[in-house]
Amino acid sequence: MENAITMSNINKTFGAKTAIKDVSIEIKKGELFGFLGPSGAGKTTTIKIVTGQLRQNRGTATILGRDTTALDHEIYSQVGIVTDNSGLYENMTAHDNLALFSKILNTKKKEISPLLEKVGLGGEGNKQVKKFSKGMKQRLVLARAMLNRPKILFLDEPTSGLDPSTAIEIHKLMLEMKNNGTTFFLTTHNMAEASKLCDRIALFNEGVIVDMGTLDELSLKYNDEKRVKMLLNSGEEVVVPLDTENSQLIARHIESGNVATMHTQEPTLEDIFIRLTGRELT
Repeated sequence: MENAITMSNINKTFGAKTAIKDVSIEIKKGELFGFLGPSGAGKTTTIKIVTGQLRQNRGTATILGRDTTALDHEIYSQVGIVTDNSGLYENMTAHDNLALFSKILNTKKKEISPLLEKVGLGGEGNKQVKKFSKGMKQRLVLARAMLNRPKILFLDEPTSGLDPSTAIEIHKLMLEMKNNGTTFFLTTHNMAEASKLCDRIALFNEGVIVDMGTLDELSLKYNDEKRVKMLLNSGEEVVVPLDTENSQLIARHIESGNVATMHTQEPTLEDIFIRLTGRELT
């Protein structure tokens, strides 16, 4: 498959501080790629380089086959970006905000109302944006980024501050767009979100990718202590190593009909990240 995004040995410094060091990524078209790291790791800086807002000190990056240091309107018309500082016109209504960008992007205005519904703002179209909560503004920015049905959508912590039910609806919309061919570059420190949505995940800390792969690949790679967790009918939880010594104990519980549920205990993304970096995803 052709790459939607490539980064090769990207380095970015701000004065004496190195923000990104030797980052290399290839993201296929139609892939939902997760960039998982704590606040301050360099995730937003990475997005700004790939979208041409910042220039790297060393290395090369491309988006839709074009060098990111020479992007033009043709490329930007195929890209959507959602960050925490994406501007909105506060004195305009939600609908008028989208109508303005619909005109700029040459999209159909009839798609505005259904899109507001999809992001949970169906009844708020005629309300001024300055009266919106932070979460509502975030949903409107997301709707705006989706107006032109972008080939690539950059989402920087897209569900931060949203209530769980709205976040679930956003996830459904993302997966729907992915199934229709949109490539996603998702930065997040939400482990559950990354586990649920992403085809592949890069674990990113202090400007460096410490590991990368699918959730299954990462879980298998760092699953040194193979364990089984059994929930007994009594409500008691029993966690034992999956080895020869405990196989008879597991078998006895099963044969006695005492096991309500049983599954293996793979390390979570949080477990893996802490093991690799010594810090939590906060």
